Amino acid sequence: MSDDGTLTYGGYLRLDRLLDCQEPRTEAHDELLFVIIHQVYELWFKQILHEAALLQRRLEEGGSAGALHTGRRIAKILKTVVGQLDILETMTPRQFATFRDALGTSSGFQSAQFRELEAVLGRRGYPASDLRDDPRLRAAIHRRSLFDSLLRYLDRQGHAIPAAVLERDPAAPWRPDPGVQRVLREVYSDESRPAAEVCEMLVDVDEGVQEWRYRHLKMVERTIGAKLGTGGSAGADYLRGTLFTPAFPDLWEVRSQIEETVAHD
Repeated sequence: MSDDGTLTYGGYLRLDRLLDCQEPRTEAHDELLFVIIHQVYELWFKQILHEAALLQRRLEEGGSAGALHTGRRIAKILKTVVGQLDILETMTPRQFATFRDALGTSSGFQSAQFRELEAVLGRRGYPASDLRDDPRLRAAIHRRSLFDSLLRYLDRQGHAIPAAVLERDPAAPWRPDPGVQRVLREVYSDESRPAAEVCEMLVDVDEGVQEWRYRHLKMVERTIGAKLGTGGSAGADYLRGTLFTPAFPDLWEVRSQIEETVAHD
């Protein structure tokens, strides 16, 4: 607010607080970049979680157009998140080493919002300590995942999702399901209907997360090589183990089941 009570640009965005949030612990020039990039990640994670909640509501209400709009926004945000790594990679290993010790036990693996995002995407295998210390994560694993919401959307669109799938415990890990894959083959057999486009939108989101994991791994490898990560994490080895593990395996598996056809004029 200005002195006369009118709303200003800086007041609306709370820039006084926002720009005071960067507190590098060393005099190293590149530490400020490191701090800002990671704070921006967390802001984008917050927005993705915000959008994902809307996406699930729209899917479960059967709204194709709204779901497509929201899902595409999430995919665009993920592209932006990946693009930020280009900036971080302008920092050389030696430049990172000038302040790395000051990070202490902090680590990107401690990001509560990214854990929550993984839960929204369907991850359920968290260490007991994570669940004990993070009430939002505990709540997230007991809610339906994004894929569960897709299945409800498809059921509303007239595709017969098996009742046992719709009624399953959302806290249980998802296992690829032949009955669901049969329905997905049916969905993809008629691309004139919006259901196939909605499924492809979720593939875009899944691919965006996998791209982020890959680029994150390469950034870590080029910065610290095979060293342990900050906070004692496994660093690149852990990240490598998360690659090529899709959030929605049935949407990927069904691609190898779609029969080839020959178009005729």
